Amino acid sequence: MERATLVVNHVLTGEPVATGRLRPHAGKSVRLALEGWPSLLPQLPSLMFRITPAGLFEWVADEGLGLADLTLRIDAGNPALLLTQTATGLRPEAQIEGDAALAVDVGWLMENLRWDAAADLERVFPPAVAQQLAGLGGMASSAMRSALQRLDRVRRRGP
Repeated sequence: MERATLVVNHVLTGEPVATGRLRPHAGKSVRLALEGWPSLLPQLPSLMFRITPAGLFEWVADEGLGLADLTLRIDAGNPALLLTQTATGLRPEAQIEGDAALAVDVGWLMENLRWDAAADLERVFPPAVAQQLAGLGGMASSAMRSALQRLDRVRRRGP
């Protein structure tokens, strides 16, 4: 969870507006409730996070905070689909409960915050190569998103 939190914070620090939206909520907690998690899979660790004064997330255990200021309930009955949707930039459906002002800002983050893969790739590769790799990743992501949308349409129609 520490590594996942570092990745999220890396994306946040790439967008100063994002950390600016979270700073006023310093000390508040956000909990991700993945509902319907398959019992055959290992249990997930606590998904409770505290907002730091810098506008970043700090992973904490549920027991340390009690009730969260904001809870995002996400259907995780199909973890592979959820992971694929998240990886391709599709926002999962979430029921939001709790602090209204925090919900607005977290909703804004979910809607607008994206990882700038090209900028990170430019730290390792020359800019032209980084742009090509990012473009290939974008095409793969677009193809996966399109396939997921088609599968969802087929699923909704039923047998």
